[in-house]
Amino acid sequence: MTKNNQVIFEDLGTLNYETCWKYQEKLFDKTVQLKIENRNNHSEFKTPNHLLFVEHPHVYTLGKSGNETNLLINESELQNKDASYYKINRGGDITYHGPGQLVAYPILDLDNFFTDIHKYLRFLEEVIILTIAEYGIKGERIAGETGVWLDSTIPAKARKICAYGVRCSRWVTMHGWGFNVNADLNYFKNIIPCGLQNKSVTSLNAELGIAEVNMNEIKEKLKKHFCALFECELISEKNHSLV
Repeated sequence: MTKNNQVIFEDLGTLNYETCWKYQEKLFDKTVQLKIENRNNHSEFKTPNHLLFVEHPHVYTLGKSGNETNLLINESELQNKDASYYKINRGGDITYHGPGQLVAYPILDLDNFFTDIHKYLRFLEEVIILTIAEYGIKGERIAGETGVWLDSTIPAKARKICAYGVRCSRWVTMHGWGFNVNADLNYFKNIIPCGLQNKSVTSLNAELGIAEVNMNEIKEKLKKHFCALFECELISEKNHSLV
């Protein structure tokens, strides 16, 4: 297969979760189908890679291995909080997305980079670790768990600043990370985040003690570190046909 290190980048702004999920699946399915056709026809067409940035209205999502009891509110309470709820096909348990949280969805053909899902997750974590380091914050990992944590070695203080959940089929990825930049942390009180008891969450603006971090600045830093780690080139594109 001819490798492709270019990644089509799209900033979708604020978009409801269901529309974005369908768009991810459209890109994912196209890439998987191209790989199947390449194999069947012994072709060498390059498979595309995509990186989506987006913020969602308030939503809770439950991964395929998640436990519904980790959602602590009922349907009526969800409506009162103007939040929606979806069971989805990524790994991981329950998480929250909302305004002020920068969500990234890489739809990558890992055959273009490396076929190692553990390395892939570590690279995604490293993007955040390198980004928050520019603000003087030390991001860490906890053995056996995904995500980026602060004070990971002190159980009473450990808190997650970025959560991950991915799907991979035929080495094509979808879903990704939720990075709490300026997120309203009160919404996390309605779930047991990622199914982990006695673990708290945080955001970049809370750690810095400021009202708001410049989101455009964050996006540029994330893109820079993503490109360096994956040794890729981002090609910006605006898509007007999401579904």
